[in-house]
Amino acid sequence: MYLPQPFKKFESQYPEVAKLYEELGVKCQSAGPLDAKTRYLVNLGIAVGAVSPGAVKSHARKALEQGATSEELHHALLLALTTVGFPAMIAAIGWVEEVIEAEGK
Repeated sequence: MYLPQPFKKFESQYPEVAKLYEELGVKCQSAGPLDAKTRYLVNLGIAVGAVSPGAVKSHARKALEQGATSEELHHALLLALTTVGFPAMIAAIGWVEEVIEAEGK
């Protein structure tokens, strides 16, 4: 699994906190009725709103792993346009394209 270098450093400095953070994520993912692909597409939209390149790439990668298509990723990005604006959406398109190219999808 890909982890960004800053997170790896955080994990080595604060292993207990990192473990609890990961457990919280697992609990949040399993707390409701959404399937994995849908959850990661929702997370992708949230990451676009936060203008977080790392989170956008992570959730795009995870959505692809759960069977999302590049068209579904792009649709999720387009939906962000009217809520978070054009600059954030365009930036996210670039970040997602990097993931799609790296994953060969």
